[in-house]
Amino acid sequence: MTETSTGKNRYANAARAADWTIDQDWASYSAEEHDRWDRLFKRQSDVLEGRACDAALEAMHTLKLSEDGIPDMGRLSDRLEPLTGWRVVPVTDLVPDDVFFNHLANRRFPAGAFIRPEEEFDYLEEPDVFHDVFGHVPLLANPVFADFMQAYGKGGQRAMALGQLHNLARLYWYTVEFGLIQSPEGLRIFGAGILSSPKESVFSLDAPSPNRVAFDLARVMRTKYVIDDFQQTYFVIESFETLLDTCYDDFGGIYAAVKDAPDIEAHALDPGDDVITRGTLEYFKQKGAA
Repeated sequence: MTETSTGKNRYANAARAADWTIDQDWASYSAEEHDRWDRLFKRQSDVLEGRACDAALEAMHTLKLSEDGIPDMGRLSDRLEPLTGWRVVPVTDLVPDDVFFNHLANRRFPAGAFIRPEEEFDYLEEPDVFHDVFGHVPLLANPVFADFMQAYGKGGQRAMALGQLHNLARLYWYTVEFGLIQSPEGLRIFGAGILSSPKESVFSLDAPSPNRVAFDLARVMRTKYVIDDFQQTYFVIESFETLLDTCYDDFGGIYAAVKDAPDIEAHALDPGDDVITRGTLEYFKQKGAA
């Protein structure tokens, strides 16, 4: 198996099991691919000091994410499972929603096995092993966040049955991918999409452009999001405990409330918002005028 055999994702044609998992075949990674991981890890670790939440930074060391280049997901899982019961399972890329939720509901995190090519070192649209393992896996070592992720998986199965998956997907986007958290030292990053991006790690906390709004479940479920650029609004949770408590509530009433309510644009503030930072939106205005 070579990096160029199927384009940038050399696992694209790999044989997969019924649950969409594959053989990572860790021994097949090249020295160049391991070096790419090491350089990505070093760059992002430097950026995240003083920006990422303590739980993420501590788990990166506990799980030894920089020990042998690209992590072997089997060995990584053997370190993670005694902490919270979670395992990391290799997949080719994004999996269908029902498969994804089933994995989460059973404490398995599906992680893309391929690593981005050198020419996309700074930005890759689809999630690769660096985004999935460096960004997502550390917080699975936190017992409270680990419980939240399992609850989200179970909630996803229900949302599909109710036809309101788009609302639940916004919860994932604005927390698991692009969430901020309060800390005694100020706002910190916990979302994987930010944790794995050097530019958004700085933008999300330091730039005057984005809104930063206290987390509210119904508000989040009504809010559109930006897929291919920095977020125009970041939501801030008080703690992982409050996020988990929210996810344990029956979402039936929330779904009924938001079902016919109008969507809120990604850049907009709502009259009921608890605004932490009112953004200038200057970055987005300049891009729109370009």
